[in-house]
Amino acid sequence: MLQVEVHVLLRIAAGICLAAIAFVTLGPLELRPESGMPPHLERFIAYAIAGTLFAVAYPRYILFAAAIVLGAAVLFEVLQLLAPSRHGTVADAVVKVAGGLVGLCAGWAARSEWRTANSE
Repeated sequence: MLQVEVHVLLRIAAGICLAAIAFVTLGPLELRPESGMPPHLERFIAYAIAGTLFAVAYPRYILFAAAIVLGAAVLFEVLQLLAPSRHGTVADAVVKVAGGLVGLCAGWAARSEWRTANSE
């Protein structure tokens, strides 16, 4: 029972993370948080976290998780072209996709390692 609850919480956390990224990416600039880090690093880390959460939350559906995270990275960049105060760029999309890939790989590896450790 506890395992199911953790799984549900991970899925909720993954969805909230992606929703937060969407808000920061597409919302008003004055509400955008700033960490003081270079913007490309912020983007990379945000998508790495999202990728990790989705990989851990959907371990049996890693291609689905990848489609969601990487698709969102590209979609959010394209949608920025429609916002007058924003500008989507290929360079930003590449950084976001790279972060998402790193996160997906890290989450998948961590989940695989956890399963191996718990099956022994």
